[in-house]
Amino acid sequence: MATQMRLFAVFIRLKLNVLYDKIYYLIIFMNNKDKISMFENKIYKTNYKIEDPSIVKTDFLMAIPYAYKSKRSIDITIRQPEYTSVCPMTGLPDNGCITIQYRPDETIVELKSLKYYLLQFRNVGMFYEHVVNRILDDLVQVLKPLRMEVTGEFTPRGGVSSIATAVYEKE
Repeated sequence: MATQMRLFAVFIRLKLNVLYDKIYYLIIFMNNKDKISMFENKIYKTNYKIEDPSIVKTDFLMAIPYAYKSKRSIDITIRQPEYTSVCPMTGLPDNGCITIQYRPDETIVELKSLKYYLLQFRNVGMFYEHVVNRILDDLVQVLKPLRMEVTGEFTPRGGVSSIATAVYEKE
């Protein structure tokens, strides 16, 4: 019985600590809401630097010739199920699956180069909607496809999941 009482007391202390943390961060937010920037983490302290999106370079992407251009069109789907970046507001990790669907014109992307390109986002603070648009813009610039669609299906945070899609079609 004494062991059960000790375990119950530990459980109650843990619950109170969680509640205290939530109230503490709510007070910080309410006292600083006019100072919060949508692009910079000014309230929460992290042990690492949240990188600016400008560090992501297209130099990693390598376009290779599509050998069957004169014979037929092809639709290519590439999935990167382990995409990570960080929330620009809190610095917390954002995880998701990036799906790239495209119809090449003259070139296709070399997959290893795409992997290294996507790894650059690891510590970059970007919103989901900006991520898919940035990836689309960079890939269109390098590959010049006939059509491309980039979808980010991000894991739920706080009970809310998000799917963002950006589309390009050559005129």
